[in-house]
Amino acid sequence: MSGVVGTPYYVAPEVVMGREYDEKVDVWSCGVILYIMLAGIPPFYGDSAAEIFEAVVRANLRFPSRIFRNVSPAAKDLLRKMISRDPSRRFSAEQALSKFSSLSAQQTTLPSSSFYFILGLLC
Repeated sequence: MSGVVGTPYYVAPEVVMGREYDEKVDVWSCGVILYIMLAGIPPFYGDSAAEIFEAVVRANLRFPSRIFRNVSPAAKDLLRKMISRDPSRRFSAEQALSKFSSLSAQQTTLPSSSFYFILGLLC
């Protein structure tokens, strides 16, 4: 697939850069949704669509301690693997769902039913 389509906060870097992309752009978007569910803010932001796209392309993922102090290291690791700038290193939907299932079973700080639904749509 090709072409720049998407909401600035959720679109993957390869889409913004006009590169070929595959279903892993949806895993990126789900990772952004999970980040927002946990933090209440998007991982990449700016004052305009252009600034948001620039932040997405940089993909400097951070976990501010005041916001993420109650989020487990395993949940942050899942986010890193879903919001990886390099699509070849980014989790597939199946990998993300498997990791999410194991984290949910461990009672980590993750929203469950709505995110299962979102990931289930991708698989």
